[in-house]
Amino acid sequence: MASFKELEVFKLSVKYVKSIYQITQSYPKEGKFGLVSQMRDAAIGIPSCIAESTGRRTANDRKHFIDIALASLYETHSQLIASEALEYIVIERLNNAEPFIKKLKAKLIAYQNLIKDRPSNV
Repeated sequence: MASFKELEVFKLSVKYVKSIYQITQSYPKEGKFGLVSQMRDAAIGIPSCIAESTGRRTANDRKHFIDIALASLYETHSQLIASEALEYIVIERLNNAEPFIKKLKAKLIAYQNLIKDRPSNV
């Protein structure tokens, strides 16, 4: 199996982290310690879970970490929606993020569907 660093889904998730950090840079000061922190933590959790999944032996364990990555993606998506409602971002910024979120979700699900148990001699 390839290193997690070589996985397309991992690379895409790192780009997502970068985009969340860029989006949240312009949030007002009152949003910095709550929403910004939560969004950044959830975003960084996505590639972290992908990496951690590669260290697990059983398919169920590995798939569980991808479930967590998906949950973190949903979390950041909901927080972007809340950010638009709070007028921290304009609707166009949210609309531009959604195709990327959809693509990352599809890649995570596809990766999860490929996961199998490792041979016992690995």
